[in-house]
Parts: sequence; structure tokens; C-alpha cells
Amino acid sequence: MQSIKDKVLSRIYGKKRGWVFTPGHFRDLGNDLAIRKALQNLTDREQIQRLARGLYHYPKEHPKLGVLAPTPDQIARALAGKDSLRIQPSGDYAANLLGLTEQVPAKVVFLTDGTTREIKVGNQEIVLKQTTPKNMATAGRVSGLVIQALRSLGKDHVDDQLIATLADRLSADDRRHLMNDIRYAPAWIGDIFRRLAKED
Repeated sequence: MQSIKDKVLSRIYGKKRGWVFTPGHFRDLGNDLAIRKALQNLTDREQIQRLARGLYHYPKEHPKLGVLAPTPDQIARALAGKDSLRIQPSGDYAANLLGLTEQVPAKVVFLTDGTTREIKVGNQEIVLKQTTPKNMATAGRVSGLVIQALRSLGKDHVDDQLIATLADRLSADDRRHLMNDIRYAPAWIGDIFRRLAKED
């Protein structure tokens, strides 16, 4: 029979390098204490990395750069848990993902339909912030990312040049899909959706 440690390691290897996870991802394999002990053992053997309390990483390695740090998105997905709670990048991070700002914020906020959680990994703080069903209606879709990015920038800071940049970043299909979710956008963002949908 496989030991719990072997089962845990087998699952980690199956997910491939780059996976970020918590003890909760192994609950079906044994009791909490045994899982945590197995993860501690694998950390001590440097087969996995401990990013923060209760958060681990099976790191990717680059031939020149060495061990690659996980992305905020990978960390947020791990925090969202096995239950596949939805997450939606928001604030400055949403704007960064769309190329509207080059700055990666030190505090990265994701909206979620789960409970609010915060964790610090290195110099970066990752926050899962519980929000309303309306805000989560577009989670995982390009419209959700655009709504959150524009909200973060604010109406007074969205000019023709920024809209042109956004149009370049989105595919023709993306721009058409915005109209499907226009009812979830504030009126001023809805006007921008209409402009983007008309772009060639």
C-alpha cells in the first residue's frame, strides 16, 4: 500500500511543475495531521517549496533564471481551494493584465464568491475579497477583466488613447463578447463597451 506521503507526491507530480496548493487539496487522501506531516517532509527534502503558512509550490525551473516564482493568479487559485470558487482579478492588477499599466501592484486583489482571505508571499500580498453576485457574474470572462480594470482607473482617467490601447489588446471576438455582458457594467463603462464593439 502507498503511504500518504507517496500519494501526496504522486498527486503533486500529476499536476506538473508550477502548481500551487494547500493541504486542502489532499483531504481525500488522509487526515489533516498526516497530510501536513507529509507536506513538511517533502518541503524538508526540497521536493516542494513552502510559500507561506499552509501554501506550497511545486516550482518550475528555468535553465538561466532558476526557480520561477508563482504568479498571483496561481496563488489566488490555490487559495480559492478545491471547491473551484470563482475568482476575478480586480484593481490595478486587472489593468496590468490588459496592458493598460505596466505596474504590478504589491497588493493584488481578486474578487471571489468565497470567503475573504489574505496571504503574503515574498513582497507581494494576495487578497481574495468577497463580493456581490453581480460583480462575480462576469468572472473568468474578458468583460469581467475590462470592467474591473476600467473601474480601477476611474472614469476621469480613461481617454481615447487608453481606449485605443484596449482595442488593440482585445481580439475582435473579445470586443463583440463585451456586449453580452453590458448589463453588468456601470453606464460609463457600457458606453466604452459599445465603442470597443464597433472597432474594426
